[in-house]
Amino acid sequence: MEASITMWQAVALSSALGWIVASSLMSLTTRVRSLVRPWVTRHVLAETALILRIQSLHCESLDKLFSVVSCVVSVPFYTGFLPLLFWSGHSKLARQMTLLMAFCDYIGNSIKDTVSAPRPSCPPVRRVTATQDEKENAMEYGLPSSHALNTVCLSGYLLHYVLTSGPEKDLATTLIGFTLVSVLVALIGIGRIYLGMHSLIDIAAGISVGLVILAFWLLVRGYVDDFIISGQNVTSFWACLSFLLFFAYPTPEFPTPSFEYHAAFTGVAFGIVSGVQQTYQHFHNEGVPRIFSSLPLMVFLGRVLIGIPTILVVKFCSKALAKWLLPVVCNTLGIQIRSSCYIPSLKGNENIKKSDIKQLGYLQRIVSIFPLKTYDVDSGIRFIQYAGLAWSVVDLVPSLFSHLNL
Repeated sequence: MEASITMWQAVALSSALGWIVASSLMSLTTRVRSLVRPWVTRHVLAETALILRIQSLHCESLDKLFSVVSCVVSVPFYTGFLPLLFWSGHSKLARQMTLLMAFCDYIGNSIKDTVSAPRPSCPPVRRVTATQDEKENAMEYGLPSSHALNTVCLSGYLLHYVLTSGPEKDLATTLIGFTLVSVLVALIGIGRIYLGMHSLIDIAAGISVGLVILAFWLLVRGYVDDFIISGQNVTSFWACLSFLLFFAYPTPEFPTPSFEYHAAFTGVAFGIVSGVQQTYQHFHNEGVPRIFSSLPLMVFLGRVLIGIPTILVVKFCSKALAKWLLPVVCNTLGIQIRSSCYIPSLKGNENIKKSDIKQLGYLQRIVSIFPLKTYDVDSGIRFIQYAGLAWSVVDLVPSLFSHLNL
């Protein structure tokens, strides 16, 4: 049984709740948007000529090059890459990159929806969306560029990890690493402008915010990792924090897919944390076999062949369970819900009468202190779906590996 909540955890959760209440009462999102968006919009319009000059170099080869590079640093790529990193034995690097990815996704999308600044106007700008993921990205607001932000943070952290792990690296290796990361960031920035997805100010903001997040993460990563593997109330604290993050997220001027990405990666972070906390000594400590050292390549390939189908099945089952369970729980508590895509038949009732509260049960009256409005149950379904997927990556699948001697 988990110990009683510690003081710092109580302060952290209380601070998050206080921020939610204060920002709502003071309409902070609206105030910040009214100050920042006009300035950003002027820059986006002024930079249209620059974008058109870059796009004048248009050719099919560049279209393919920048589209491929954008896919390689996209959220779906990392979602597929990180499980392989866990199963290769590099669990510490994998969990820290997963949490950093979730942190980047939340901060970046929060800024996007707070500012609600437009992307370059199309036309006259030519927008290239080669994949479904890119089409969804185009529906988001512009500033900052998530691709630039994520590339700075994740490639920068990976470089730091490589340079500080194992034997001390010489100056030439360090310079080569910095050069490769810089070239990648430059390619992403130029590519996002060439594809018509972002203006220069979006790229600059993404790189700047990414550097700040990376510097902060390098300061706190050790404390976060120690808490996950040996702290108190890890799962319950992270569950409460994830719940509060849903309400702390700013409301955009118009709905965008950004909140969906936040819900998914917040679920991933919760699944990783809860799974690693339970199985660290068995599967994720620093003594586990690693690929290209004590883990044979064929064994790793066997893990991939077993692991990928398993996590996909868990993802499907988690979604089905959430679609059945969440509406039942919400109806029991008297929470008004709606579904925008997962449960098409579910409609919410926006006109909730105060007089109806008198007819509610005890638990329903407690819930009734929250704003009387409908909540989108799809966010909860998405959270549970990806939490289940992430948990299977670090708990269920390694257990299968153990039983199969992989």
